[in-house]
Formats: sequence, C-alpha cells, structure tokens
Amino acid sequence: MAYNIKDVFYLDTSATITASATDIQTGSAQLDLSAYIDPIARGRTKGTGLAVYKVHWSIMDSNGAPIKPAEDGIVNMTLQAGLGVGDNDTGTAFSVDTTAMSNVNSLLVSGAAYYGPIAAPGSDSQVMPYVDPTENVPYVIVRDNVCLVYKTQEGFEANAFISCRLECAQVSLDQATLNQLLRTQTV
Repeated sequence: MAYNIKDVFYLDTSATITASATDIQTGSAQLDLSAYIDPIARGRTKGTGLAVYKVHWSIMDSNGAPIKPAEDGIVNMTLQAGLGVGDNDTGTAFSVDTTAMSNVNSLLVSGAAYYGPIAAPGSDSQVMPYVDPTENVPYVIVRDNVCLVYKTQEGFEANAFISCRLECAQVSLDQATLNQLLRTQTV
C-alpha cells in the first residue's frame, strides 16, 4: 500500500444538519463504494479494498460561509465502514448502536466533534478529530459503502453543512487479510 500521488485519489460525502430546538438527533449520508471494492478473491486474482489514509472534516453554514458566532450547536461526526443505514435527514429514526460514535467501534474510519462558538466560549470553534487513519496505517474498507453518521448534543440554530474528504487508494488484498477485514467489518 503506497501513499503517493500516483495511487491516491479523493472521494467525498456530505450531510446537512437541519436547524432544530431538539438537542439529541441523528442523521446520515451513505457513500457507495462498490465501484472501488471487490471483496472476492478468484483463483489467482486478489480481492480489492479501499485504503483510507486521511479524512478531512469541515462544517459551515448552509451558504458555505463560516458558522455564525451565535451558534451553540454541538455535533459528533463519524465515517463508518459498511454500516449501510442509507441517507437519513436530521431527526429521522434509524438504528445505530450506542457505541457507534466511539473508538470501540471496529467500523469507525474517522470521527470528529464540533462545538459551536456559544457552546465553547473563550475558545476557537473548530472541528476536533478524535480518530483518524494514517498514511502508514490506513483503514482498509472491504464493504460496499461508508456512512457519514452524525449525532447532535445541542440543536443547531441554523442549518449546518458537514462535509468530509477521503484521501484513498485501491489496494490488492491476499485472501487471509481479506477474510480478516470481512470479519471485522460486520454490523
């Protein structure tokens, strides 16, 4: 697996957090990866996975501008391999395990938290990643989707736009590695 300009390309996904006075709400956006992954080794042909080296997070208002100083929203944002929950608007009920947003989740590719300016007085409001893959140890996805899942702690005063960019490359996997990844990336 080489992290280089020849092999690495970008994929991205996004979701809109709908403004709401209700505090704890979830939402999701699913990114189809089936064109990049082939989890079946055939004869001498190896399976193919998607190595994610870096994830870049962004949050802004619905017009593409920085979040307003009066925003008090708090949100946890994650990318989860093979979760398969589809696209869900803010507040739509869908099943996500209680540990899904934490580092104990084996499907967790990347996770970040955001505290609006009012929620974090005296500090810069910014996206704060708490888990990320690295150039040396990428997260290799062998499922056909990755889901951006978010959960608010405090409702947002105005709509907010979450986006993430993945630096990734297709990688060949031997049968043993492929089997191990398939076992660990099960919901």
